[in-house]
Parts: sequence; C-alpha cells; structure tokens
Amino acid sequence: MSLRTPILADALHHIDLEAIKREKGEANWSHSLVATDHVRSTLICQKPGTETDNHVHDYDEWWVILEGEIHWKMEGEDDLIVSKKDDFVFAPALKFHHISPAGDGPSIRLAVSMPGKGHLHERPAGKVKVTFEDAQAVPA
Repeated sequence: MSLRTPILADALHHIDLEAIKREKGEANWSHSLVATDHVRSTLICQKPGTETDNHVHDYDEWWVILEGEIHWKMEGEDDLIVSKKDDFVFAPALKFHHISPAGDGPSIRLAVSMPGKGHLHERPAGKVKVTFEDAQAVPA
C-alpha cells in the first residue's frame, strides 16, 4: 500500500507497520497516524542513545512499545522505567518526562495524546479541559 495518504481517516482505515518502516527507512523518523480535533497518534522510531528533552504537556500522553527498549524518567519517580515490546507507558498531564531509547537496535513506539502545544519546558498553569457533548444515538 502506498503511504501517499499517511493519516488514518474516513478514507483510510488501515496502514501496515512494515510498509511504513520500508518507506521511512532507517531510524530516526516519525509518522503521523491519526490527527483529528480530539486525538493524535504518531509512530516514533529512534536509534538507541537518541534522547528527547525533559518536557511536560498540558494533556495526558501514553505510548505502546512496538519494538526495542526505551527508558523513561518521570518526575517524582526514583526508579527508571524500563519498557520493552508490548509494554504501555503513561505520562499524566503536568508531569515532566524524559525518554531515552536504549538496547541493541532501534525502538518504535506509538504515541497517543490530544492535539496540543507539544513539548513544553515550563509547567503550564493547568491541564487542558476536555468537554464532551451529550449525543443520543439515532437508529439507522
């Protein structure tokens, strides 16, 4: 499948991880999977030793590790989180975190969050407030 339309949407319901890896090539890369007004997901592939900055968000964020090993330092936690394939990691809003791919090869993680300002280096005043409209299901 061609990735000319890289974001899952109404017209594209399925993308194969191996196809994305072939198109993107060797690490480091990222690939947006879903980008809507209420959810964002991105595949992130990094070589060991590639680190993110220490940052925070005004929204919750979580990841599933698809390949490799990643170490996480979470604010207020003494122990390093060591995650591997099939692990889930959660960073609550307003909590600084630092991500360090480790191990013998590249890691791939799926990041899931709200759309927002991205990496912040000063703690925001508060979390994003999410409201949902009450909708009634209408039979077809």
